[in-house]
Amino acid sequence: MFIQLYACALIGIEASKITIEVNTDKGFKFFLVGLPDSAVKESERRIEAALGNIGYRKPGKKIIINMAPADIRKEGSAYDVTIALGILMASDQISAPHAQDYIIMGELSLNGNLQPIKGALSIAIKARELGFKGVILPHSNAKEASFVDDLDVYGADNLLDIIQFFEEEKETLTKYTSTWEEISTPVETDYIIGFEDVKGQQNIKRALEIAAAGGHNVLLIGPPGAGKTMLARCLPTILPPMTMDEAIEATKIHSIIGKSNKKEGILRTRTFRSPHHTISDVALVGGGSYPQPGEISLAHNGVLFLDELTEFNKSALEVMRQPMEDRFVHLSRAKMTVEYPCNFMLIASMNPCPCGFYNHPYKDCQCAPHIVQNYLGKISGPMLDRVDMHIEVTPVEYGELSSKIPSETSLEIRNRVILARQKQDIRLNNFDKIHCNAQLNSKMIEELCPIPDEAKDLLKLAMQKLNLSARAYSKIIKLSRTIADLENSEHITANYVAEAINYRSLDKQLW
Repeated sequence: MFIQLYACALIGIEASKITIEVNTDKGFKFFLVGLPDSAVKESERRIEAALGNIGYRKPGKKIIINMAPADIRKEGSAYDVTIALGILMASDQISAPHAQDYIIMGELSLNGNLQPIKGALSIAIKARELGFKGVILPHSNAKEASFVDDLDVYGADNLLDIIQFFEEEKETLTKYTSTWEEISTPVETDYIIGFEDVKGQQNIKRALEIAAAGGHNVLLIGPPGAGKTMLARCLPTILPPMTMDEAIEATKIHSIIGKSNKKEGILRTRTFRSPHHTISDVALVGGGSYPQPGEISLAHNGVLFLDELTEFNKSALEVMRQPMEDRFVHLSRAKMTVEYPCNFMLIASMNPCPCGFYNHPYKDCQCAPHIVQNYLGKISGPMLDRVDMHIEVTPVEYGELSSKIPSETSLEIRNRVILARQKQDIRLNNFDKIHCNAQLNSKMIEELCPIPDEAKDLLKLAMQKLNLSARAYSKIIKLSRTIADLENSEHITANYVAEAINYRSLDKQLW
């Protein structure tokens, strides 16, 4: 007997339909074809034990299972449930005429229980796109898939529950429904530390507020103990909440590596990734024989924090240059090619020299000038050019450290950032997938960021004195636009341009 059921394979962050064809005939062998990997091939033993433990049996016939299309590699154990149902239907042990209306996936334990799988959200989106009635997944994945509307999402504990669902045509499975409104308001206690805990550093707080409002990249440079790391870790507390589209994109990436939010189903707050400086090129950008997302993709719609930037492998930093510009990374390998989004805010910190005290207001630097230059030279010019803001962080005075005057809270700053982003949303409404000023291209800058004559003169002088590149010129204009949004101004003024130029410390001759 011949049976067809449906599952999905993951290619990058997208799912592709897989047809599971099961045919039984005279004989005793078990054949699994269609480019399965080792984990898929091992499903025979898991299925045999699971069927026996829930009161069914593996038929004593020749079983041929084809996973079409055969040119897509099938990975992992998520096809266990689909194959098991196909075997039961093909051997006339159960009747499930409506099973073809669903994408059915899950890993089987030996007792028939379902274990979680990866990529549930991408699978559900594909099922809706292809017109399936619904999806049936393990309970731990169903919450994530339930954010896809116009689709029935069911969660199951055991293979027996799924069999009863189809045979008895009763609601024996738990149906999941979720809406974005249920979780869209972030809880302030999600963060351990906020800007109210940072003493002094008002100019740095102002710079980070501008960065958050426009999605700009930031480099913090200063001596050890000045508060660079603490300030960077406070940044997520002032970022605007994610839209549902942003949350779904971020969740899809985390889901394919099995790191999604199991409790709420979807990522609610922007991610903050802080890899160690010993990270490899592949781990940072993504890759492997079957390319997986790297840290830059896991930080999609969030923050990537690189502490001690000069300690990172130079080649690892250089491979970030193109993804920072394109906001996606294209990974090509011999066996497959995938594309992962990586629209992240880069926050980096570094010391100005090996001893850390170059340009310190009180302590003397012990490094020779050429050593300082060699140290700063670990970060290439093209890489620095892609960072919008270079901020010098100076040590906090004792009076500020011991002050009892309360600092402005992250919530207060965040409210201003949200208002600035709302202005950008209105301005960028006609542009697809452009959410903030940092993403503007040259044509958009010309259209949306007109500069008055006095500001043009200031920019011309800065270009000549600091030898700025065309990219730096564009970034200054985009920064000026963000400052104007924070000040609730429709127009860019010379004052805003002057402040933006001031955030290019590493372009100055002092450095």
